[in-house]
Amino acid sequence: MSVDPETEIRLATPADVDRVRDLVRTAYAKWVPLIGREPLPMTADYAHAVQAHRIDLLFADGALAALIETAVRPDCLWIENIAVEPDRQGQGLGRRLLAHAERLAAEAGRGELRLLTNAAFAANIALYERLGYAVRLREPHPGGVAVHMRKPLGAPSPLPADGGNTT
Repeated sequence: MSVDPETEIRLATPADVDRVRDLVRTAYAKWVPLIGREPLPMTADYAHAVQAHRIDLLFADGALAALIETAVRPDCLWIENIAVEPDRQGQGLGRRLLAHAERLAAEAGRGELRLLTNAAFAANIALYERLGYAVRLREPHPGGVAVHMRKPLGAPSPLPADGGNTT
């Protein structure tokens, strides 16, 4: 029997930039051998991102475990980035943050969530599809294929209302 960690979500501040960057680089490092380069989130300017976007930090048992970066757009809530510490992957933290994004979209009056991922990240695409996201478009991107995905709010999701910790 696994014990759910005590979690808290809070907004990132400029003081968190180094922690955000370190978490993203650690979370995405596994993809470098697969695509032959650093994924774009590993190269982002997080000093700018913390000011330009909303970055929610998820702490589990007091330690930074995951984050989600979002931006309200005229027609959707855009998910710029979601990252989970490798040791915490598979514990439902990413799902919890995606459920959090659904609440943010609803609060902002947006009817859908959108994101972009690399076609090589098949496990991520499969997770998003299980959570109700659908592929909108696949397009060539330098070094691969970009997959645009969307989830209309109100689409069925296997998550409980509290964003539970299911895997």
